[in-house]
Amino acid sequence: MKSAFPTPRVFAAFLCAWAILASDSGAAQARVQENVVYGMYSGLALLMDVHYPSEPNGHGVLFIRGSGFHAPLGLDARPLKAARDERMTSLVDAGYTVFAINHRAAPRFRYPAAHQDAIRAMRFVRHHAQDFGITADRIGAVGSSSGGTLALALGVIDDFPPATDTSAVGKTSSKAQAVVALAAPTDLALMINSWEGAVDLVASYMGAPVYSDTGEGGLETELERDYRMASPISHVDRNDAPCLLVHGDKDIVVPFAQSEAFADAMQDAGGTVRLLRVPGGGHRLPPRAEGPEAMQLLEAMIDWLDLYLRQ
Repeated sequence: MKSAFPTPRVFAAFLCAWAILASDSGAAQARVQENVVYGMYSGLALLMDVHYPSEPNGHGVLFIRGSGFHAPLGLDARPLKAARDERMTSLVDAGYTVFAINHRAAPRFRYPAAHQDAIRAMRFVRHHAQDFGITADRIGAVGSSSGGTLALALGVIDDFPPATDTSAVGKTSSKAQAVVALAAPTDLALMINSWEGAVDLVASYMGAPVYSDTGEGGLETELERDYRMASPISHVDRNDAPCLLVHGDKDIVVPFAQSEAFADAMQDAGGTVRLLRVPGGGHRLPPRAEGPEAMQLLEAMIDWLDLYLRQ
């Protein structure tokens, strides 16, 4: 009488076939690779989470969450990269591999720490593009609020003072090929006078508030130079990455005028820019509530990236 249980050889073949099917199925599933170390600063690990889509389009986006350039002090502080919102979900659903990063922040770390970390993250992603399954010369940057400042910096700054880095990663380009910035400060010196809280946030990151204006023929102080270097509006030219700015005209945290001024500067320089004004919109974009307005903003973000990354 034959047993209903398969022979060892048949059973082994079954296991092999199951493993292959499971592997293929797993490859089609969206997944997150957490705590990838993209740099080390004096023993401090700089981390990113890599969000892989189920149907990758072969392109990557660096995602920088807003924080006011600040992070809580404490061992249980929630990392910037941890939260997943509708913007990140939309990017992953559209097929983009998303690199959500932590960066150094005030009050522990001041300028240029966050800028240097964003640049290091882009260089790391580009250097390892093949490992991540993306195209090295088509990487975007998306950020909101202070994260939008850093995303714009990746799109417009060609020669930023780097942290000491002689590695192969350090020699890789940090330039983004497309940028989406939501409610982003673009001129940090002007932010000081925009509202009372800006002094605490911006000056804390920059080291001190700056109020003086050197004027024509004046000598620029070191602090004024830092504010200028940290501000994306100071670096625009015709060769910059195409930038989509999304900003609510009722934003009381970062004035709408910050995006208006950047868009004007880009247009004057011959660069590619679009300013999407959100009537009545505040600082949080898109709104938390689901609805047509939120969907339109998310679709505009994806359309912009598709246009300039997937061409």
